[in-house]
Amino acid sequence: MQDIETIEDIKVLVDEFYNKVRQDDLLKDIFNNVIQNRWKIHLEKMYRFWQTVLLEEHTYYGSPFQPHAKLPVNKEHFERWKKLFNETIDENFLGEKSEEAKWRAGKMAEMFLSKINYYNENKNTPIL
Repeated sequence: MQDIETIEDIKVLVDEFYNKVRQDDLLKDIFNNVIQNRWKIHLEKMYRFWQTVLLEEHTYYGSPFQPHAKLPVNKEHFERWKKLFNETIDENFLGEKSEEAKWRAGKMAEMFLSKINYYNENKNTPIL
């Protein structure tokens, strides 16, 4: 196995990961209800996001938290998301960037959950 080094590697990661998400009993309805028939657009956005984060090729513009701010998710959902993400990496890649991807995904999930919990507990509306 090789490390994550190119946009083609990013596409493998994203496509394989979201194939798992779309079949997962806990996550599939949440994602499908939000994304609906716009999967191609979503996947393209995820390619750009991870290309920017891991390959330092700045192609993603936006705020990644905003689309997640009002999702009906909790710790269990984020744990499953991380599990599937890490499994996908471990099945396809090996190396420093692969480990960085898992670390960054974990930190992102932690931050998103913390913000979602804050908004839910304080009955605040996220700044979008």
